Amino acid sequence: MDQFAGRIESLRSIMRSRGWDAVIISGSDPHSSEYVSPRWRQVEWLSGFTGEGDIVVTDDHAGLWTDTRYFIQADRQLAGTGIELHKTCVPDQVLIPQWLSSRFPSSEEGPTVAIDGLCEKMSFVDSLDRKFNVVDVPNLPDLVWEDRPAAPQSPIITLGEEQVGWSREHKISWLRKKLMQSGCDAIFLTALDEIAWLLNVRGADVEYNPVVLSYLLVTMDDVDWYVRKFPPSRDPETQDSFYELKADGVAVKDYDDVGLDLAALADDDSVGRLWIDPSTLNYNLYKVLESVSADLELVRGRSPIALRKAVKNEVEIAGMKEAHVEDGAVMERFLWWLERQLSLDSGITEYDAARKLSSLRAEVEGYRGDSFQTISAYGPNAALPHYVTPVSGSALLEPRGLYLVDSGGQYVFGTTDITRTVPLGPCTDLEKEDYTLVLKGHIDLAMAVFPKGTAGCHLDVLAREPLWHSKRNFGHGTGHGVGFYLNVHEGPQDIRPSFNRQPLLPGMITSDEPGIYREGRFGVRHENLILTVSAGENDFGSWLRFEPLTLCHFDTSAIVPGLLSQEEKDWLNSYNKRVFDTLSPLLGKEISAWLQEKTRPI
Repeated sequence: MDQFAGRIESLRSIMRSRGWDAVIISGSDPHSSEYVSPRWRQVEWLSGFTGEGDIVVTDDHAGLWTDTRYFIQADRQLAGTGIELHKTCVPDQVLIPQWLSSRFPSSEEGPTVAIDGLCEKMSFVDSLDRKFNVVDVPNLPDLVWEDRPAAPQSPIITLGEEQVGWSREHKISWLRKKLMQSGCDAIFLTALDEIAWLLNVRGADVEYNPVVLSYLLVTMDDVDWYVRKFPPSRDPETQDSFYELKADGVAVKDYDDVGLDLAALADDDSVGRLWIDPSTLNYNLYKVLESVSADLELVRGRSPIALRKAVKNEVEIAGMKEAHVEDGAVMERFLWWLERQLSLDSGITEYDAARKLSSLRAEVEGYRGDSFQTISAYGPNAALPHYVTPVSGSALLEPRGLYLVDSGGQYVFGTTDITRTVPLGPCTDLEKEDYTLVLKGHIDLAMAVFPKGTAGCHLDVLAREPLWHSKRNFGHGTGHGVGFYLNVHEGPQDIRPSFNRQPLLPGMITSDEPGIYREGRFGVRHENLILTVSAGENDFGSWLRFEPLTLCHFDTSAIVPGLLSQEEKDWLNSYNKRVFDTLSPLLGKEISAWLQEKTRPI
């Protein structure tokens, strides 16, 4: 039996012994994180699927729910497991709550659905049919996952005002003003990047994301940080950080004590109204708070930190610009190296290229790791938007067709995320056409000028129209927010078709990454990070535009010039010239001469 099918059967055995009709396995962790540490990769352990998604198991069905980015990948990875793919973000989608409702028609005794309440958002459980008997089983995967990894505990550092612009005292004071304005006495924070931002701390508890596994309770008088403490003999820098936090009035408490302390809030006369965020608070801790809600009013709402964090201050913007200069020089060295290796017929694989790119970033002072797992994909593999480059057996790069590399770095002064689709040699007419149309959409969005109050969903069509005009499309969003030496994906803004009323504001940093994917053939994506800035005022109001932060040339050798307008060509020529003018002094004579040739006007 396939090992994953065997694991599903082991779970069903537990279900039968406990009288459960269905089990939901979340792909997240107790903090609603997008990327999770090995302990919470329960979907991958149960199914072999390495993307983002959730699993439902009943007595005769096992299904994975995931979105358009992972359809091809899921088909491949689920083969032989007995797990069926349920597609989301498509017009006829049936999400888990609706599927369960149709699976278990109304009856006098509702079906029992087991969940790990630590890994399910309270908002998700609220969406389940009221007829279901929801059973919260904390750490449910432990029942079948015998060698499950332990919770992470990594060294912790603190950042100063000179690095992030605002001191933690300033941020906490700002948050308390927000509480006063809302009529709340306290706020309970669970999102790891929000906690890291507020306390100016960074760690490595989640791969690629410099966060610390923790909770935070802020009242008008106290700040309690629930974190896994190091013994005094472990990591002196972490101990120094703890002492610094304590000196600033932050009480460092044990991670596992959070439930008891939340229950005790009912006896705290100074806390009558507690702000909670249903989009990140896990169901298990929500139940604790609900149990004392007779004495503690729970106020539901989006955490104010998400928006404040997304609008970068002057120090953060300066740091992000520095990061993109350094990262741009790395990218140009990498692309020069790649072209040279192909000309020498050196036998470079996708994995070799990914390792080389990471090694070049590691040479930059202030580098702290990649911002996500590098997507190094050649030919048909690039048709998977989130392709996982295998360590062994990855494809050999050949001097023809398209190679896609999506990568980024974490630096103490900023975070980067860049995709370049690279012509490795002669390309087909279709490859050139798709390459040009995707770039055309990227440029059209980058050139946008729009009135204050415009949301990303209003602009998404600019990146898609060139593709739509040719009856082509891509299934993922066009843009996501990016943190400052934090998570490479953040909100609340985005650029995608689905309605999100959050306006784009000056200081927000968002990606611009349209694409196209042809299964079994190739994929194209062009990505820069763009900063929202003022475009002036007139009688019609205040106007905004985008300033590209990413610095790396777009290869013009695969462009079909007739598909670009003169305005688009002017933008591309100006951008490539800026890349050369900015980066050539950092690259040395040989690479600078190469880059000058690559950035010649079209």
